[in-house]
Amino acid sequence: MSRKARVLKRPQIKPDRTYNSVLVSRLINRVMLSGKKTVATKIVVSALNKASEELQVAPVEVLEKAVQNTQPQIEVKSMRVGGASYQVPVEPYPERALRLSLTWMVNASRDVKGKPMDEKLAAILISSFNSEGPAVEKRNVVHQLAAGNKAFAHLAMWAKRKKNSK
Repeated sequence: MSRKARVLKRPQIKPDRTYNSVLVSRLINRVMLSGKKTVATKIVVSALNKASEELQVAPVEVLEKAVQNTQPQIEVKSMRVGGASYQVPVEPYPERALRLSLTWMVNASRDVKGKPMDEKLAAILISSFNSEGPAVEKRNVVHQLAAGNKAFAHLAMWAKRKKNSK
């Protein structure tokens, strides 16, 4: 018996009204605090417009490239084997990689102090678009951690085999 129950998939997220993009809608949901979706929508739309003006690229393209540059290709997962816990490098599934990317960008913009949220988010989007900034650094740290624990990669295959045999 496994420790965790399977999590049910939630219904598909509807695209936002401004750009008709599910990705923008997911960013809005990440920015949203206390259920204030209208406030979050204004922040995201303003940030995307500011970033697209500065980069001379379409707003949705700015977000897509920023997400692409911050998505992790590999991450570490704690796995218990024989009483010891190991950090095992695994490839995150696409939904998780996207969620991590958006979360890192939003958290990086929240960490900046002294500016309105739309300006902070626009700055993070621009830096992520250019493959620099705190969100990209976070991805690089995760990649370095996974590279440092490559010796335990065989445990991921062992855990899969064990799981499939049940």
